[in-house]
Formats: sequence, structure tokens, C-alpha cells
Amino acid sequence: MKILIHSDGGARGNPGPAGIGAILKNESGDVLATVSEYIGETTNNQAEYKAAIAGIEKARDLGATELDMFLDSELVVKQLNQEYRVKNKDLAPLFVKIYNLSQGFKKVSYTHVRREQNKEADQLANEAMDRGK
Repeated sequence: MKILIHSDGGARGNPGPAGIGAILKNESGDVLATVSEYIGETTNNQAEYKAAIAGIEKARDLGATELDMFLDSELVVKQLNQEYRVKNKDLAPLFVKIYNLSQGFKKVSYTHVRREQNKEADQLANEAMDRGK
């Protein structure tokens, strides 16, 4: 089963209070699950990674075998596609976690999308930040 995941993480301030959001859909566009969680103080990039991790873990729990991931962080997508090296010591363990989680699937793709194409995940992340104040 293929699951499409739109994920987003954000922090108000960098670092600052942060939230993550993810929406998981099947190939027909039906919503299978959502994630909206306040994660405390962190950076924008750490929040982006943590949102992707939460989406992948939820997809695993739903029994997915393939994932198409959509993120609006070009940096994170390029790192996950191994176009950029992960130089930041705080992002490296998050990258490794995603890499290890991805080994449990037949196929995983990471695609950069514009912010406008990621509105649902962005809304979930913002709702989490609002709740976490």
C-alpha cells in the first residue's frame, strides 16, 4: 500500500516554540491519518525533520509499503535525497532516524513542494504551536 505524506514543521523564532504537522492520504486522496503535535523549543529545520519522522512512523503503523513524502523544506529534501551532506550536528541524528525508518519500506521518495502545496500540513503544525503556548 502506498501512502502520500505531506509534512511540515515550524518554529516561532529560530529556535522557538515549535510544532509539527503531517497528513497521510491514500492514492485516491482519502485522508488516512493526521499528526499535529507541539514539540517544545527547537529550530525550524529540526521541526521539519521531526514532522517527517512522525509521518513515516504513522504510515508504518498503518501498514504502508511505499511512501511518497512531500515537504516544503528544500534543505531537508536535498539532505534526504543525499544531494546535500548533513553538516549540522543537531540534524544528523534526525537524518539517521529517517534513513533507518525508510529501510522498512519497499520505496520512499522525497519531493520538495512549494508552501502553497503544503497548506494542510502547515495548518496542522500551526495548530500544534497554538496549543503549545
